[in-house]
Amino acid sequence: MVQVTTTPFRFAAQAAPADGPRWLALARRAEELGYSSLLMPDGLRLPSSLISLAVAAGATTTLRVGTWVLAAPLRVPRLAAWDAHTLSLLSGGRFELGIGTGLPIWNQQAAEIYGQPELTAGQRLARVEQTVDELRNLDEGGHTPVLIAAAGPRARALAAAKADIVTVAAGPLARRDQVAELTAEVRAAAGERGAALEFAAPIMVVGDQAPPWVEQFTGQDMATLIERDSLMILRGRPDQMAEELERRRETMGVSYFSINAAFIEDFAPVVARLAGR
Repeated sequence: MVQVTTTPFRFAAQAAPADGPRWLALARRAEELGYSSLLMPDGLRLPSSLISLAVAAGATTTLRVGTWVLAAPLRVPRLAAWDAHTLSLLSGGRFELGIGTGLPIWNQQAAEIYGQPELTAGQRLARVEQTVDELRNLDEGGHTPVLIAAAGPRARALAAAKADIVTVAAGPLARRDQVAELTAEVRAAAGERGAALEFAAPIMVVGDQAPPWVEQFTGQDMATLIERDSLMILRGRPDQMAEELERRRETMGVSYFSINAAFIEDFAPVVARLAGR
């Protein structure tokens, strides 16, 4: 399936802070190298994503910051929207709210720590929608870009209706044709909005060596990821990687790539070739 798109390439560095100096150094280096954004995952065992991103935004001038992705079970919608709107306002519009229903473990942790009942899948998705609606009300004349992580049909329908950026959560072994079908489905469901939608995807490994935690996160070893042509890895020379990303944009409609920050230096030549094209 071919998806002709002229959406320019954007690249983000994705990481979580270990300490203040290294976090600020990463943000400034990502900006120097031409990355569009610094994205941070969410979770109760990590530093607060919104506070961490606010600090990174304050240390840079053009770098966008965003969540990849905020877990809806961890915050009530009004509070999440309030914090997102504030960060968007104070960063000069450089914040992108990425949000999704979250992994089951986050739902369990929220119940244990906050004492709230565990939410059903439908309730978690309703929180995503409510957060976006609350944010739109708070933005008034502004517009904070929203990324929705969409796994199932209902999440994809919500993303088609309300997101600016969509990542289809298809898993580390998803085939290219499967991802292409899902992005095409969302774009078609968005109607007139479809042409302006931006599709995003993570790249966890650049090159041939994966950090141990990547295998733990994906549940697959590097040999399997290579054998199955995983879209979460990118190999070859910079020119070959650039050509591969151009193919992914053409065939799957994906133009916004989130790069594991462990590889931002290795990937920098590709950013130099493709960013904004």
